[in-house]
Amino acid sequence: MIEAVFEDMALKKKIFAELDRVTKAGAILATNTSTLDINQIGSATRRPQDVVGLHFFSPANVTRLLEIVRTDATANDVVATAFAVAKKVKKVGVLSRVAYGFIGNRMMDPYAREAERLVLEGALPADVDAALEDFGMGMGILAVFDMAGVDVGVKARRANPDQVPKDDPTFYRASQILFDQNWLGQKNGKGYYRYEAGSRDRLQHDEALALLAAEGKKLGVARSGPISRQEITERCIFAMINEGAKILEEGVALRPADIDVVYTSGYAFPRRHGGPMFYADAIGLDTVLAGLKKYGKGRRAADFEPSALLKQLAESGSTFAAWAKSRGL
Repeated sequence: MIEAVFEDMALKKKIFAELDRVTKAGAILATNTSTLDINQIGSATRRPQDVVGLHFFSPANVTRLLEIVRTDATANDVVATAFAVAKKVKKVGVLSRVAYGFIGNRMMDPYAREAERLVLEGALPADVDAALEDFGMGMGILAVFDMAGVDVGVKARRANPDQVPKDDPTFYRASQILFDQNWLGQKNGKGYYRYEAGSRDRLQHDEALALLAAEGKKLGVARSGPISRQEITERCIFAMINEGAKILEEGVALRPADIDVVYTSGYAFPRRHGGPMFYADAIGLDTVLAGLKKYGKGRRAADFEPSALLKQLAESGSTFAAWAKSRGL
C-alpha cells in the first residue's frame, strides 16, 4: 500500500493507523512523504517493521528516481521488496535513512537557499537561473519554484518550523515575499518571472524585482556591483556538496555514488559532471573547501561551515570515492 496525501503528519498517522487495521498481516505500508519523519508515521501502526518510505519524484510517470527510506524499525525483507518494486516499475531505487528531506531534498535545501539569498543580494532571477543552466542543470531553481508553485516550499517550511533558522532573516525570504503577494508562479501568472496566458516563457517581473531589491536593502544584504555567474554557480553547488558530505557522515546515504544517482536520476543534475559528489572529486575537495570559506565571509557562518568529512578529505588530498573504497563501499 502506497500513501501519497499532502504533507500533514496528523493526517498521515490517521491513514496509517487505518491501513494497519484493514490490511493483512505482512502487508507493506509505504509513504510517499518528501519531508516528514517516517519513524513517527510508523509509530501509528502495530507493524513499524513493515513501514517504509517510497518517495517518488514528480512527474512520477517520467522521473526514474525512487528514494527508498528505511526507518529505525524497517525489516530487511521490506527493504528488499521495496527494491524489487522499484525495478518492476522501472525506477532507480536508492536507499536512504530517515532525515529531513532524506537525500535529495535535504541537499536541495542549501542549494536553493543560496539562490534565493543571491536574489536578495542583487542578482536577477534570470541571471541566477542562467548560471545554473549554463552549468548544466535541467532548469534553474527559481524557474523550478515558479513551475511547481512558490507556495509549495513556503508550506513545507511552515510544516517543519524546526528546520527554519531563527537567526537568519534572509532564509528563503524571497519566496516568502512572493507568497505574501500571492505571486505563486506559473499557476497564476506571476512569481519570480511573469507569464503570459498559455505560455511558459519567462518574462521579467518588474514588480517582483522591485520588492526583492527593497527587501535586500532592508536586510542589509544588497550589493552595489554585479554578481558573477561563477559566484552564483559555486555558492549553490558547493553548498549542495557540503550537505552531501554531512549526509555521508550521518549515514543517511551509504555511498557518495548513491547521492550522485539521486541527483542525476531525479534532479536533472548534469550527467556530464557525474553527480555532485563525483563533480566535487573532479574539481578537488580543496577547491570546494576554499569556496565555502570564501563565500562564508560576512554571511551566516553555519551555512558555510564545512562538514568534518569534507574538511578531513580536502586537507589530506583525498576524495569521496577513496573514502567509500576504504570503507568497502
